[in-house]
Amino acid sequence: MSTVTLLSLLESEPGEYVSGEEISRKLNVSRTAIWKQVRKLEAEGYEIEATPRLGYRLLGKPSRLTVQELLPKLNTRSFGKNLRLFDVVGSTQDELRALAEQGAPEGTVVVAEQQTSGRGRMGRAWVSPAGKGVWMSLLLRPSVPLPLTPQLTLLAAVALSRAITRLVPLTIGIKWPNDLLVDGRKISGILLESAAEDERLRYVVVGLGISANLDAEDYPEELLEKAISLKMAAGQPVPRSELIAAVLEQFEQLYALYLEQGFAPIRALWEAHAVTLNRTVTLTTPQGLVEGVPRGLDDMGGLRVELPDGSFRTIYSAEVGTR
Repeated sequence: MSTVTLLSLLESEPGEYVSGEEISRKLNVSRTAIWKQVRKLEAEGYEIEATPRLGYRLLGKPSRLTVQELLPKLNTRSFGKNLRLFDVVGSTQDELRALAEQGAPEGTVVVAEQQTSGRGRMGRAWVSPAGKGVWMSLLLRPSVPLPLTPQLTLLAAVALSRAITRLVPLTIGIKWPNDLLVDGRKISGILLESAAEDERLRYVVVGLGISANLDAEDYPEELLEKAISLKMAAGQPVPRSELIAAVLEQFEQLYALYLEQGFAPIRALWEAHAVTLNRTVTLTTPQGLVEGVPRGLDDMGGLRVELPDGSFRTIYSAEVGTR
């Protein structure tokens, strides 16, 4: 039995239950086989209700993004105008990196309905179910010195935060360097991967994963205390095409500001959104644990931490945890 066959059967009875017995008889399969196919359909973004003694009924279909829907919503000069949309990819980062190597212009965007190998910082897996989130990568070709690349990570966090709050009535805080939190739970992931040659930055691929319309059952149990979707936090689904358009608009505006005026305005915006500052934290760095109170960013984008003895240390790479 294929999921298409089961889906056709459920669609033939819109809003009505189809009993497991009827499905078994019509498709000549076991109840176990039916359940496995239901789970596959749910993984593809279909909403199916299973009720004992009544059977199964189709409650909702995945909302699929289309280029025709997205492009008219873009209020940008170049970001997103060269757009590639996929149903399923391993990672939008890998797809866009290949396009970058082929000479794709700055502002090229890859969006996927589903990622099978989505990744976050430090190689962590990223939950990317079909039709429920924004899984995208943006190509930048900035003319900035290679050591300044981390500043773009902070810029991405500000752009994402500003875009989300324009659509969803939530208070979002940024945990250094680029985790976006709602009530202490993570709602997005940002991953920058760059390519350089002879100390020259060739391009940067900015990966953005936004948990837009995920439900609690979409998360592994161990992540529910740490992660949340915009839908779960706000109590209503978020239009993904409008969210993508807002992200690209904010990113393009802040990127232009950065190229024109440098890091100072980005630093001020980041510090205004930060939840990491002026509280005692423990930072896990490559050199070991550091405890102190972050006071702000330095000119490079590093975190200036006041140590217990009153001295300061600048941290460029660390995992932040509260004491």
